[in-house]
Amino acid sequence: MPRLAPVVADTTGQLKGAVIGKLKRQITQMQRRYPQLVVQVVMHRFLAEHPFQMHAFWLFNAGAFAGEAKRGRNNHAVMVVVDPFRMESAIVPGYGLEALLQQEALDHLLAMAGPAFESAKWELGFTVLLEGLDQLLETVTVLDEAGESSAGDY
Repeated sequence: MPRLAPVVADTTGQLKGAVIGKLKRQITQMQRRYPQLVVQVVMHRFLAEHPFQMHAFWLFNAGAFAGEAKRGRNNHAVMVVVDPFRMESAIVPGYGLEALLQQEALDHLLAMAGPAFESAKWELGFTVLLEGLDQLLETVTVLDEAGESSAGDY
């Protein structure tokens, strides 16, 4: 597993310091709105011998971005991973968010950011993606608060 900086990790050198700072501020604002949320952005070149989705899955699980104590339904982490050389990206939600963040919605966010990523406009792509994720979380939070919960949910 590559050594990753917290919050925004770029092992490729594609992101400039100012862009990393801007993304970190944007993520910090999201985490203030949703205190249980942990967001990790990763730009890394993965080996071509394995499928990209497999790399993303294993990196998310091995990285334990939410912390070792936050496993299973207590894992409210979201990892955004981009391989600029393979031109692939993924959003991996923690188990505690999977029921709220449907794959179709996450794929839509990736499609919205895709043109910027394809043009190597990393800042724009990540900004679009993070803003969309923030809006999605706001929507599902409202829906979740309106729904009934059972004693076994917590």
